[in-house]
Amino acid sequence: MKDWANVVAYACALPDVEEGTTYGKPAVKLRGKMLAATTAPDPGSFVLHVPLDQKEVLLETDPETFWETDHYRGWPAVLVRYGTPARDRIGVLIQRAWWDRASLKQRAARGGDRP
Repeated sequence: MKDWANVVAYACALPDVEEGTTYGKPAVKLRGKMLAATTAPDPGSFVLHVPLDQKEVLLETDPETFWETDHYRGWPAVLVRYGTPARDRIGVLIQRAWWDRASLKQRAARGGDRP
């Protein structure tokens, strides 16, 4: 993802995702729950909801793209740098964030298989 506009375009292509705010900053949400937001401490990054076990793998395998600060340690969110070659991987993670926030009905309408 080269910038926030790309994140929004990708996320909003998923069912029922809407633009909104989190802590007064732009975000994309499903059912009122944040998928991604511009609340990162660095303007060259955004925050993405990810499961904690997956977060550790991301931080270890691609520190050029994924990082965290003490503020996000222990929380199911990772900081993602814009403009890295990991566009496809980030897209899958946005889909996973959607899945984690979706209702059973929304999941079934999408085929019922986790990304």
